[in-house]
This record gives sequence, structure tokens and C-alpha cells, in this order.
Amino acid sequence: MKVQIINRSHHPLPRYSTSQSAGLDLRANLDAPITLQPLERCLVPTGLFMAMPLGVEAQVRPRSGLAIKHGVTVLNAPGTIDTDYRGEIGVILINLSNKPFVIEDGERIAQMVFARFEDAEWEETDTLSETARGTGGFGHTGTE
Repeated sequence: MKVQIINRSHHPLPRYSTSQSAGLDLRANLDAPITLQPLERCLVPTGLFMAMPLGVEAQVRPRSGLAIKHGVTVLNAPGTIDTDYRGEIGVILINLSNKPFVIEDGERIAQMVFARFEDAEWEETDTLSETARGTGGFGHTGTE
């Protein structure tokens, strides 16, 4: 899949860390470090702009290393970048730890995964087909 990208950051284009990685690493594009206090959130710029093919979204997801080591994650995970969005890609980070976390320029802050989607067409009805689960939800399937 071809994705058009403008790189206004001072970092290389996002890339896959391994040949079988699903996500491309996104880096912070900062003039100065940002200190994220406990329970504070901020929008971190990447300096990247892109155009994707129709029927494709980009999902911005947390990096497991930041989450386990520092308690820093993507607040609206997964964040969706719509096909028609042309603004700068930003990442909403939150510090869920009890210690300040410093985001440095060039730091890998999130990963981006591309996914195909379909538009839904509503078909109004008065009944739905029956299933074994039925209306059970939120823990309905038990702990087995």
C-alpha cells in the first residue's frame, strides 16, 4: 500500500522495527523537551502529514515499553487518523505513573498501524437474529 507523506520533522520517516512488526514507530518532534507530570496529558507533535488510500485508517497505539517502564500511554488508544485528515499527526500522551516523565525530541512515543475499514449502511429492523450469547455483556461469559 502506498501512503503519501510529508516529513517536516528533523527525524527519519517512521519505520518498522523488525520485518514482521505491525506498527511503525512515531517520534516526538520537539524544539525542547516536555515534562509530563503525573496524571498530566499533552499533545505531542510528530512533524508528519499524510494521505492514505480510500478505505484505510491509521491507528495510533501505545508503545509497550513506555507503558511498562514509565506508565506513559496513548490516552485515546487507539487513536484514529481518518483517510481525509491532512493535518499534522499528533499523539495524545498521558502519564499514569507517580513520577514526572520527560519526553525528548526524537523519542519513540507511539506506534501507527494501518487498517482497512468499510462504511456501514444502516438497515433498520424490529428484530435481530438470535445467538447463544443473546443480550449478555460485561462479564457475562464468566471466568472459565
